[in-house]
Amino acid sequence: MSMHPHILIAEDDRLLNRLLVGELKRMGYAAEGVHGWAEARAHLARREPSLIITDVRLPDANIMDILPTLASEHPVIVLTAYGTVQEAVAAMKAGAMEYLTKPINPDELELKIERVLEHCNMQRDHQFCKARLRPDPYALMVGDSPAMAEVQHLIDAVATTDATVLVLGESGTGKELVAHAIHARSPRAPRNFVAVDCCTLQEKLFESELFGHEKGAFTGADRQKPGLIEAASGGTLFLDEIGEIEPAIQAKLLRVLETGQYRRLGGVKDLSANVRIVAATNRDLLQMGAEGRFRTDLYYRLSAFSLSVPPLRERLGDIPKLVQHILAHHGFSRRYNKRVAPAAMNLLMGYAYPGNVRELRNMIERAVILSGASEEIRSEHFALNGAVDRPAPVDFHFDHDPSLEEMEKRYLETLVRKYAGHRVRIAAILGVSERNIYRLLEKYGLK
Repeated sequence: MSMHPHILIAEDDRLLNRLLVGELKRMGYAAEGVHGWAEARAHLARREPSLIITDVRLPDANIMDILPTLASEHPVIVLTAYGTVQEAVAAMKAGAMEYLTKPINPDELELKIERVLEHCNMQRDHQFCKARLRPDPYALMVGDSPAMAEVQHLIDAVATTDATVLVLGESGTGKELVAHAIHARSPRAPRNFVAVDCCTLQEKLFESELFGHEKGAFTGADRQKPGLIEAASGGTLFLDEIGEIEPAIQAKLLRVLETGQYRRLGGVKDLSANVRIVAATNRDLLQMGAEGRFRTDLYYRLSAFSLSVPPLRERLGDIPKLVQHILAHHGFSRRYNKRVAPAAMNLLMGYAYPGNVRELRNMIERAVILSGASEEIRSEHFALNGAVDRPAPVDFHFDHDPSLEEMEKRYLETLVRKYAGHRVRIAAILGVSERNIYRLLEKYGLK
């Protein structure tokens, strides 16, 4: 999805207004012209522009009187036919970011617009970087199996476009790494990659995080807060486990995809969403749509280009490289000169990995600890054997005819004991999300 920056022109000279709007559109911007402050105010009540270019004197207002307030909310370039040094200094002190005199030179206009927008982007990026942690250090795709070669091919094909992408795959396969790779190989790479975990936030909090909120939107909202869509402006917004979002958010996200616009929580102004959306899920969204749990229109918007990440059991040949990468990343092979014995590597390549790459990573880290001072990680450090992939039959006994809920609870108790409460692994076995496992554990008091 590509949205051009929206620029509002406030100029009472109708010919000049028309010329400026046409020139800005030629430059690739979305531009709209108004002829007075009342019109400008009405426009600002329904839409938030990326930049305002205004004459210093409008028929119904002297912009210098309202510039401090206006510039605190929007970047402003001031135009005037009275280009004195004193007036330029006054405008800049009042908050204008740039100052142009008439007649307007198109090259100078374009240069100053680019400078203002780039400055705003840098400010946004700086605030985002201060508020967020660095991306996952595992954001590197490893493996040259045919399955991974196909994934790499699809990433290369879609990355240079602005198409919305839906990444499919089991939990732990590395869907976020695919999203990182799409961003890194796209023209948006210099800008932010913003990841949102759709599992972790309640509806209202999620809406506030994603879209931002206005002052007074809810109890405790003592100031305006930009959302993650704004933080990702010019870059990529990654929505992980998109199948977990509530219906109300689904509708608002659909509007973003269809119109490129959204509103902050509690707001009445339309904002432009200049982001590329990549979503991921381990759920069957089409089936969820048939069951009324996910909007089918949103599904078709998200799946304009879909990409499946193979489970680790379908690319076992990549395991030696993955193991080397994990050891090197943590510095284990360098600090402790750790290496995996051939027999242990064969053992790793014979396991099905219900938790996929995430499970392999956890196994390696645990084996490094268990191997102690030994430079070699051996089979016994993984606590695996040939029976791992052929679990014993599950056998329940009841002294009465159990309800479905009783059977569900008993089976969940069995899995919690067997896998020491490892939610990722239990979710993979049951074929549900980690969020649903969390809810089930809470429901049955198994947390």
